[in-house]
Amino acid sequence: MESHQLPEIVPEESVEQSEVVELPLRDQPVAGMSELITDLMGLKNACAQLAKGTGPIAIDAERASGYKYSQRAYLIQVHRKDGGLHLIDPIPFKLADFVRLNEILQSCETIIHASTQDLPCMREIGLNPTSLFDTELGARIAGMAKVGLGPLTEELLGFRLAKEHSAVDWSIRPLRQDWLIYAALDVDVLLELRDAVETKLIENKKLAWVNEEFAAILASPTPQPKTDRWKKTSGIHKVKRPDQLAIVRELWRARDEIGREKDIAGGRILSEYAIVAAAATVPKNINELKGISAFTRQPPELLKKWWDAIAIASANPELKIKGPPSDAPPTQMRVWREREPVAYARLTHAKARLKEVAEANSIPVENMASPDLVRKLCWYAPLPDLAQVEAALLKAGARAWQIELIGPTLAQIQFETEPVVIAAEEAEPAQSE
Repeated sequence: MESHQLPEIVPEESVEQSEVVELPLRDQPVAGMSELITDLMGLKNACAQLAKGTGPIAIDAERASGYKYSQRAYLIQVHRKDGGLHLIDPIPFKLADFVRLNEILQSCETIIHASTQDLPCMREIGLNPTSLFDTELGARIAGMAKVGLGPLTEELLGFRLAKEHSAVDWSIRPLRQDWLIYAALDVDVLLELRDAVETKLIENKKLAWVNEEFAAILASPTPQPKTDRWKKTSGIHKVKRPDQLAIVRELWRARDEIGREKDIAGGRILSEYAIVAAAATVPKNINELKGISAFTRQPPELLKKWWDAIAIASANPELKIKGPPSDAPPTQMRVWREREPVAYARLTHAKARLKEVAEANSIPVENMASPDLVRKLCWYAPLPDLAQVEAALLKAGARAWQIELIGPTLAQIQFETEPVVIAAEEAEPAQSE
């Protein structure tokens, strides 16, 4: 009798959920907490300790963005190996009081996370580093996917930071102890993080790149406020007519004047939603303005200011809005396509090929080649050879490593005449020309 072997019955495998291991939480600075420094004696003692320390100095600043018009520092955090961690309230001090701290900073490397955000307010109080390591920019160029202080700490150092006070009003006095702990943690990790980021950069042969970037940041003057900032009003794309745009402009200017005078963030005086709502409605009198929901609860004295601003705009409905020079490269791809199809072809090729270069080098395109620089190189008459392309990049402020990386690509596309399709082209945000 022939035997038949039954097929082996394999039990259905249970789907195992991968266990998420929560990283340990650092909620107190390892370097310890010091008292908030508010007087000259405390500042002098902190400087004496920092001077005895070794290695670079980690520094951070807290501003009251979203609450105050100014971008002044309301807290300075400083940390150095064997030099302690110090929290300084800069408000009671004069510029001359920070001379010694600045001397110590200039004697060594300064570590900052996202330095372009903090350097302006540090310079306001006389702190001017001369050697920089920016952990955020370094991580970005190293190819890290997440470069915020919290995520970067988790990935490179293996622990979480208590980060629950990122949006508080640092101008409030007295500062709460839990806020100070949060602020201290920001510099407590920077010494370790700097070394971890540097290791990544060395592994990827990019340390020389970031050193050029750091030097360029320190050499750059403090950015001046851009003209026509009102054009960036959120929702401005909803209004098109000159009389409506004039209302946006005048309301924005009136709000800006009040904000500067009272040191209050513009959004806390009048929302950008309200500005656009008034422009879309074009009220004919102050009662119609008051009838717009966003203005109903405005105090009478402010309501009059808003109406006066609208009256100025209405008296000059055809007032020409100053735009960029007529020969400046447009920001919208569709304008290129319509006005300069050959330049548009060059730009599409540049975007496509630079994206490939960026991916091959694990670096964001914008850090490798700024969009404005690429637009300028594609808009004007084509350059005949690599040497002239490199000269143009250098004149535009590109660093040596960027020129070496993108110069050959931008030279190759100079005589392209047929565009390539860019999927994200139509998704570009509308901007005023």
